Formats: sequence, C-alpha cells, structure tokens
Amino acid sequence: MTSPERTAPEWTEAFDVGSAEQLQSLAERLARYLVPGDLLVLTGELGAGKTTFTQGLGRGLGVRERIISPTFVLVRQHPSLADGPGLIHVDAYRLESAAAVDDLDLEATLDANVTVIEWGAGRVEHLSGSHLRVTIERPLGTRTAAGAPALPVAASAPVTEFDDDGADELRTVTLTASGPRWHGRHPALSLD
Repeated sequence: MTSPERTAPEWTEAFDVGSAEQLQSLAERLARYLVPGDLLVLTGELGAGKTTFTQGLGRGLGVRERIISPTFVLVRQHPSLADGPGLIHVDAYRLESAAAVDDLDLEATLDANVTVIEWGAGRVEHLSGSHLRVTIERPLGTRTAAGAPALPVAASAPVTEFDDDGADELRTVTLTASGPRWHGRHPALSLD
C-alpha cells in the first residue's frame, strides 16, 4: 500500500490532566464525537496512560467488557451495548511495519467500529484517509505533588505511572486531527 500524503492537520488541541480519572473523563467526552470508521492513534511512553484513555473511550462509547491492554493478544474487540459503534483496541508495540499491521486485517472491522491503536504512529495511518492522533506526555525528570516542590528523578527517565491519589499526575494530552473526516469538525471538549 502507498503511504498517505503528509498534510497539515485539520486542528490540534492540548489538555492538561492531573489524574487517571481526568484522563478517562476527557476520553469519555471525546467518544461522543466519534463515529464508526474513526481511527485513533495513541502515542506515549510506557505507562503514559494510553490504555487508561481507551478505558474512558470505551465508557463513552458504551461498549461491553473490561478494557485492558491488548499487549499479548494484539487486538481486543469490545462490542457496543447500545446502537453505537464497538471498539477495536490494538497494541502495535511489537509490530515492526505497516505490513505487520495489515496482517491483522483491521480493514475488516474498521467501518463498523472505532479503532484505537496504541503504538501505531507511522505504521497505521494508511488504514484510513483520516485519523485522530492522541499524544499523552508526562514531563521528564521531575515529579511534583500538589503544593510540594519538584522531586528530581533520573534526568532522562519519564515519570509514567499514575499514583493512587492522582494528585501529582500531570499529563498533557494533545489531539491532532488529520484528514477529511475532521475538516470543520472540532469537538468542543473541556475538562470541566
């Protein structure tokens, strides 16, 4: 398959979230704007919150089953409990190329579901003429708690795990929409 032309995104928006609950809430609100055939490409370090984000999407879409990382099975299907689309959750971490992605035959389920692919950047965009990239980033090198000074950690080590209290888990979630599906369709999202 040929790779799609690189074009400027239709829109980009960033949100700062402070807990796993806020991350899921943002994803749940985004789910209201998703339709069958939508492709989401999730990017972020190990433990950044990609599966946590997908859990919020699943709740917003009203799909069945507990959403967990598909690391060892590669693809998990979560059917809708209502009239909306189901959720296809893919982990492309161990897939080395677009050809390996094609072997999963995601095209067979793409049109009837919302497809979320973790670790898919650069390998899955050819599946659809439009996609929404979700980048989840955590500042490197420091950990801060509400009202506390930054605590240094290894200079190159990302702080990646959500703590139980959720008070010190700042992440920036950037949504970047590409392709005709998103032209003029910028969801009105907020963390309120």
